[in-house]
Amino acid sequence: MPGPKKGTGGHGRRRLSGHGPTPKAQDRPYHKAYVPRGAASGGSRPASGRSAGRASKPSSMGKGANSDWVVGRNAVLEAMKAGLPVRRAFVAEGSDRDDRLREIFKYAADHSLTLLQVPRQELDTLTSGAVHQGIALQMPPYQYATLDDVMAKALTRDDDHGLIVACDQITDPHNLGAIIRSAAAFGADAVVIPERRSASLTASAWKASAGAAARIAVAKVINLNRALEKLSSGGFTIAGLAAEGDEAIPGVNGPLVLVVGSEGEGLSRMVREHCDALVRIGITNSVESLNASVAAAIVLHEVARSRG
Repeated sequence: MPGPKKGTGGHGRRRLSGHGPTPKAQDRPYHKAYVPRGAASGGSRPASGRSAGRASKPSSMGKGANSDWVVGRNAVLEAMKAGLPVRRAFVAEGSDRDDRLREIFKYAADHSLTLLQVPRQELDTLTSGAVHQGIALQMPPYQYATLDDVMAKALTRDDDHGLIVACDQITDPHNLGAIIRSAAAFGADAVVIPERRSASLTASAWKASAGAAARIAVAKVINLNRALEKLSSGGFTIAGLAAEGDEAIPGVNGPLVLVVGSEGEGLSRMVREHCDALVRIGITNSVESLNASVAAAIVLHEVARSRG
């Protein structure tokens, strides 16, 4: 397999034809049927490890962000109803029991969620002085998948329609959550975000995903450009979404990575260089651009439709 190589940002090459014929299952290192060189001719297959050709399973442990807090009566009730994961729930002693707090108590009782009663000063300390109105939820650290995890999942699909959404400079947690929701809705295998200049899976992003963050893997990588190089080497076609893209929405049959940039700046220069193609959405001249999450949803829908 050739080493990593940069794309051309969608100019001067073979357009969205994919990376050629999809290799046979036994020739794809991430596929469960992979046979290392020499094994097919009588050599013994290794007993364990990645070289044995076993698809790696998603890790149950990963690098998680710091615990996130949801405070305030309206926010807590909305978070409960949205299905956010809750590590611990606190109520301050002596809190006025208005209709909203009574509704929170009822919801917690109906869903077997324990509310720990603590002195108000302790809750002030726990939430770093936030205006909590006597109620707060602590979310557990989000357990991110690894890039190898999500590559393995996407490359071992029976339909060969592996799909990963990569986010470049998506700093608004609401946008990130909405992109995760669309990715899950249209059959993507995972979402990839960088460590820097990116929103993380906070309470706001989780809520915006409408629970989809529990159904699709999210991987956090140190460097998005290196991650795209690795994905390209693994057989993925890299398509970047850009207003000036020279191609229509892709219908690539093989594994595909769709890269979504921020609404303001779009894709960064280096990310563009790692794309095999830049694709566009046909919109009227009266609108300069679409919100990043809206644009991602449109493209993901078209990709799913074209693949049947």
